Amino acid sequence: MMVQPQALRDMLLDGEEIALLDVREEAAYGEGHILLAANLPLSRLELHLASLVPRYNTRIVVCDGQGETTALRGAARLMHHGYSNVSVLQGGLSAWRAAGYEVFSGMNVPSKAFGEFIEQHYQTPHISAEDLQAKLAAGENLVILDARPKTEYQVMSIPAGTCIPGAELVYRMRELAPNPNTQVVVNCAGRTRSIIGAQSLINARFNNDIVALRNGTMGWHLAGLELEHGQDRYLPEVSPANLEDAQLRAEQVAQRFGVESIDRKTLQDWQQHGEDFSIYLLDVRSPEEFRSGHVPGSESAPGGQLVQATDRYVATLRSKLVLIDDNGVRANMTASWLRQLGLYQVYVLDKGLVDATLLPGPQPVNALGLDGATSSRISVDDLRVHQARGDVQVLDVSRSVTFRRGHIEAAVHGVRGGLEVIINALPDHDLLVVTSDDGLLARYALDEARQMTGAEVRCLEGGNQAWQAAGFELEAGAEGLEDHPVDAFLRPYDRDQSVEESMQAYLDWEVDLINRIDRDGTMSFQVA
Repeated sequence: MMVQPQALRDMLLDGEEIALLDVREEAAYGEGHILLAANLPLSRLELHLASLVPRYNTRIVVCDGQGETTALRGAARLMHHGYSNVSVLQGGLSAWRAAGYEVFSGMNVPSKAFGEFIEQHYQTPHISAEDLQAKLAAGENLVILDARPKTEYQVMSIPAGTCIPGAELVYRMRELAPNPNTQVVVNCAGRTRSIIGAQSLINARFNNDIVALRNGTMGWHLAGLELEHGQDRYLPEVSPANLEDAQLRAEQVAQRFGVESIDRKTLQDWQQHGEDFSIYLLDVRSPEEFRSGHVPGSESAPGGQLVQATDRYVATLRSKLVLIDDNGVRANMTASWLRQLGLYQVYVLDKGLVDATLLPGPQPVNALGLDGATSSRISVDDLRVHQARGDVQVLDVSRSVTFRRGHIEAAVHGVRGGLEVIINALPDHDLLVVTSDDGLLARYALDEARQMTGAEVRCLEGGNQAWQAAGFELEAGAEGLEDHPVDAFLRPYDRDQSVEESMQAYLDWEVDLINRIDRDGTMSFQVA
């Protein structure tokens, strides 16, 4: 079924559940998309669809740039996997724009705009990079808390900063700043997590002088100051007394913003009525804690990242989000922000891990249709034999940013769904081995690659992870990568050229979002 732009806008405002899925590759999506559209590239759809849209009769509208083949193929693939209420936006983004509606560039726009709104609404205090550097040089009594995940923090950080990801701040801050006279500076790469992090501590009524670092590590770099790399100053352990204090503060914040708790029986009752509404069970602890043991069926969604990029975890607007942690601090703080974001029904699972049967290990990938994907595999050892013979070509369908960080020697990169041009340009080979980071996406691409070459085609068992586990190195760099990969909308610090200009443009874009949101009119924030 096709829907017109006005009908879609009415759906976005009618208060009922809806998932708007833009199935273009990330680069095109990042150049321009509908505000409340979640990006689910057609090339990776089977890997992420079940997590982003867990209910099979969810009302779904699929869109692309022109309302043509990409959206239609996406809708057909959804229906093939059992989704029963699927429509396509007639004319795609072009029709939406022609109807006079707002189009947004960038990624995770609702969350980024929310951060700007929070700063404006609460008048969150901030400090410039230059003033912070002067305080550091003078040896003033302050701590710097980096609200990003460990992986981002290790790449670049403010000197003397300690990695305390967003949802951990209220939980762990007092260990680093036991003295109320210590100034607390919260930073991220840009603006959003700095603002939300600082305001979290303010909302929790810590009586320190708490400020956000204006423009984060980008602002620090643009000020001509040196960043650190590869640091390992991470989360401190929490004493019983400080845990009790953090729990009380988080409970008060939860009461202020109307966060509701549910017990396990209520959750079970909801799950038994899974055809009536969507439920997302989200574990907001750290990824390491999740791997040590989690509630079966839950997904790892560290709280700071969940607020920062909600559309990466949840595609169904107005769905029920049930947050889990071990002691309530991180779940209540995260829920307080998601309540204000205003797009979902948000709950905390009371005593989330108490008396629960926990499943250790990483989050399993709910890959749709994988059983039907052709599986003709090759081991790492056999691939090495063929490399020695010189009769093999490796095709890596991982994300291009992952490929740039590390790939098998002499591999070329390709995006599933656009492999024909890549394969036709390859030198002669008898065997084509398709790989990806964990090998899953390669299995989907196998049959498609077979239709484009006369060579034998296999996928690497376990993908690049198996290659590394066998003791072989991955090569970093852009050799084998397309000139302009379509699968990634690059962040300023992912770029090789015009980095400073990109940083400034990004920061200007963030600041302007609040004005664009008002003009769009399809979402409103719910602050206390």
